[in-house]
Amino acid sequence: MNATLFDARACALGEGPLWHPERGQLFWFDILGKTLMSRQGDKPLSWRFDECVSAAGWIDRDTLLVASETALWRFDLNGGERSLVVPLEADQPLTRSNDGRADPWGGFWIGTMGFNAERGAGAIYRYYKGALRQLFAEITISNAICFSPDRRFAYYTDTPTRQIMRVPLDATDGWPSGPPEVFVDLKKDKRNPDGAVVDSDGCLWNAQWGAAQVARYSPDGSLLQTVDIPAAQATCPAFGGADLRTLFVTSAAQDRDGAEDGQTFQLASDVRGQREHRIIL
Repeated sequence: MNATLFDARACALGEGPLWHPERGQLFWFDILGKTLMSRQGDKPLSWRFDECVSAAGWIDRDTLLVASETALWRFDLNGGERSLVVPLEADQPLTRSNDGRADPWGGFWIGTMGFNAERGAGAIYRYYKGALRQLFAEITISNAICFSPDRRFAYYTDTPTRQIMRVPLDATDGWPSGPPEVFVDLKKDKRNPDGAVVDSDGCLWNAQWGAAQVARYSPDGSLLQTVDIPAAQATCPAFGGADLRTLFVTSAAQDRDGAEDGQTFQLASDVRGQREHRIIL
């Protein structure tokens, strides 16, 4: 698998790639640039916000649920209007949203963190059926939120721990049904787990900050392969394309000066991803 350039715009902190299955279009964010980004063919697109934005899920063809530093918003892609869904740590000016993804039940998991990665300042929440509920507290850098195709598990990481966690889910409503356990331990390799996605075979693909790579792990946590990314700070993968066999990877230019840092890449994969789940408000 060789990475090629998908979008040359350099993001200070690229994150949250989302393939919209009805539009056949990739969306992603520059968190520090306060911008939602996309493209249609050769045409680059962007929407600027007045605060940091980091992750999204799709509600319908023309509407996204967008996570900002203070709230979850319903966002109209046609007109650019947004309306409040629920506040998110709006009373905590030191934190912002980070990684997030829709779950198989139509809920949305979203993590927060301190603007300066203050230790334990963030948390991971789930928005489901009109209510936002905290799942895990004292998170420093929330990342790697994703779900197994059999709906049995959710995954997440607190990046500085260098451990990717797996938590069992209730089959009926998707709430955690037991304590999290270590799925992959990267302490020995000194790898920093960032965003992640699970393919249709149940294997987890994890972007590893500072290592210029994405690593694929089997459902039992064994390392299967790594793929190189031109940018050192790979942040998050997402499957897309007409057959869900294209792996997109965002990156960050923050504190870097390489020509490819912060750009968004694509790789042809021999496995299929999962269709991103629709958010039910």
